[in-house]
Amino acid sequence: MKVKHSDIASDLRIPGDFLKLITPYTSLKHGQMPAMNWLLKSNECTTELIRSDGSKMRLLVSAPKNKTNRKCPVVLWLHGGGYAGGFPEMIRISAGKELQNSCIVVSPDYALSYEHPYPAALFDAYRSLLWLKEHAEELGGRSDQIFVGGESAGGGLCVALCLLARDLGTVNIACQMPIYPMLDDRMKTNSMKNNDAPVWNEELNRKAWGQYLAGQKIITEYAAPARARNYRNLPPAISFVGSVDPFYDEMLIYMHHLKQAGIPVHCLKVPAAFHEFDMMVPFSKEAKAARKFFRTQVEYATHHYFACQPHS
Repeated sequence: MKVKHSDIASDLRIPGDFLKLITPYTSLKHGQMPAMNWLLKSNECTTELIRSDGSKMRLLVSAPKNKTNRKCPVVLWLHGGGYAGGFPEMIRISAGKELQNSCIVVSPDYALSYEHPYPAALFDAYRSLLWLKEHAEELGGRSDQIFVGGESAGGGLCVALCLLARDLGTVNIACQMPIYPMLDDRMKTNSMKNNDAPVWNEELNRKAWGQYLAGQKIITEYAAPARARNYRNLPPAISFVGSVDPFYDEMLIYMHHLKQAGIPVHCLKVPAAFHEFDMMVPFSKEAKAARKFFRTQVEYATHHYFACQPHS
């Protein structure tokens, strides 16, 4: 799907033109955004997990800004970056920021594919989920309201983690929030083919999947969640995606499978919006509408979606 200037919403066009110019220079390296890393540096507390090889993984932990005596959901939020870049502080400009008003949010600095391809990131996400389950009450949250979310590649990890947790039976996730997730390594959908939209396009996506799945002879649903066959017993889903995003079709296909399996789905399709429009052009009417939708659905989930944890 070639994306013409007129295909993009009017208040996203000028920023989109600039972003499209710099998209070819996007690097699938962790060091691609040092300026953003500095700008987003925050004072939220951090903790560390020890991996099985002895290395450490940083967790960014933030308490609700509107703190009350009432226990609240705990959310594992997984940042984007094509599985190759990004960092936890990106939550400050993503949809995950909306969660910080009412939820305890933990965002891990998971392993990146340019050094550690699949399954390293998923293993880190799973370790973080187990930690969140163990410490939910201690953090002041509810162990029966563990939510998982993320944007782009983080959204893909969110879905993979929901599949893994369901199949292992170790953690019951009450709600999933994959925002315009990166799900399908086969890249055969109409919205992906020849997509040259700003921020993320077919070419970048192909490189990112190649790097993430390097060395994998058999691709499972835990690596590329669009390959899943069984969608039963997955958590209710909240998402939004732009109509010129290369992930548009694979996102809607995933939501369709969930609906067929009887899973509640809340998904907003944003006309003429490209990938990460809400992060890149936050004051646009499209971004404001998407964030409002997300806040509303999270509030609904807080009052309606619960999942008691299995006995250890």
